[in-house]
Amino acid sequence: MNMDFDRKLAIPMEVKEMYPLSGALANIVDERLIALREIFSGRSDKLLLIIGPCSADNEDSVLDYIGRLRKVQDKVSDRIFIVPRIYTNKPRTTGDGYKGILHQPDPAGKTDLLRGIVMIRELHMRALAETGFSCADEMLYPENHKYLDDLLGYVAVGARSVEDQQHRLTASGLETPVGMKNPTSGNIEVMMNSITAAQHAHSFIYRGWQAHSHGNPYAHAILRGYVDKYGKSHPNYHYEDLVQLSEIYAQKGLQNPAVIIDTNHANSGKQYLEQIRIAREVMGSRRYNPALAKLVKGFMIESYLEDGAQPVGGGCYGKSITDPCLGWDKTERLIYGLADMM
Repeated sequence: MNMDFDRKLAIPMEVKEMYPLSGALANIVDERLIALREIFSGRSDKLLLIIGPCSADNEDSVLDYIGRLRKVQDKVSDRIFIVPRIYTNKPRTTGDGYKGILHQPDPAGKTDLLRGIVMIRELHMRALAETGFSCADEMLYPENHKYLDDLLGYVAVGARSVEDQQHRLTASGLETPVGMKNPTSGNIEVMMNSITAAQHAHSFIYRGWQAHSHGNPYAHAILRGYVDKYGKSHPNYHYEDLVQLSEIYAQKGLQNPAVIIDTNHANSGKQYLEQIRIAREVMGSRRYNPALAKLVKGFMIESYLEDGAQPVGGGCYGKSITDPCLGWDKTERLIYGLADMM
C-alpha cells in the first residue's frame, strides 16, 4: 500500500477505561436522550437548537461558549431545548486544510491522532460535567463514533457523507437522533433514501465485528441548501420547500417525520448574519402552517464568541477558524427572540 503506518492507536474501550463516564453523568445523557426523542416523536413541542462553533478548535473558548449557553437555556427551558455543537472533525471539500481537533489538537501544529482521540473525549466530558449538556458532533468517520457514543446527545451526517453506505448503516445502529443532510447537489431523494436506510435494521461489518443494527426511528432530515453546477448557492428552507418535504415524507411512510433547518452553509450562502433572518422566516412558516410546526423541529446554527472567521493562528479568542459564525451577543438575542416566537 502507498502509505506508512506510524503507530497503533488505542481502541475505544481503552480510551473509555482511561476516561470513564460516571453513573451520574450517564444519567444526564440518558435524560437528555429521552427529551430529544420526545421532540422528534412529536410528544414535546419544544424548539430544538443545535448551536455552536463551526469547528471546536479550542477547548477553553468552546467551554466558555457552552457555559454561556447554559445560562440562556435555564431561562428558556420551557420553550427551547439546546444541544451545543462540539464538532471535532472538519470535512474538507478538497481534502486540504484544518481537519479538526481529532487530527490537530493544536490547529497550528502537526497531526497527532492519539492526542486528538483523548482530547475529543475530554472535551465532551468536560462539557457534560461542567454544564450538564450532552452535545452534538458530526459523524465524519463512522469507525470513530465509538470513542464518543456514550457521551453524545445528537449526531449529524454531513452533505458529503450522506450517500455513503457505512454512514447509513452505522446511523441505523445509534440510539441518538441522527440528522441526515441533503447532499451538496440538493438531491432530496438521496437524503430521503439515507433516512430510510437508517431507520431500518441491517447486518454489516463494523470495527472488525459482524454487527446487526436495529434501526433508528429518530433518523431525520437536515436541509442545508445546495450548490448548482455553476457553484452558486441556493436555499431550500422557504415555505414551498418545507411543504414539499412534508409531502415527500407522507409518501415515504417513514417514522417520526422531522426536519432541522441548517441556517448557514448554502442556505445562507455562507453569509453568517443571514442566519438570524432565515431562522425568523422559518418560524413564520411554522406559525402559518400547523403541519410545518410539527415537521420543523428546530435549527442548526453556527455561532461562537466572536462574529466572523479568522485564519488559523489569527489570535482572536473565540473566533472561528473555519466557517464564519454569529458572535455571542447576536446569538443570545436570537435565542431569546426565537423563544418569544414559540
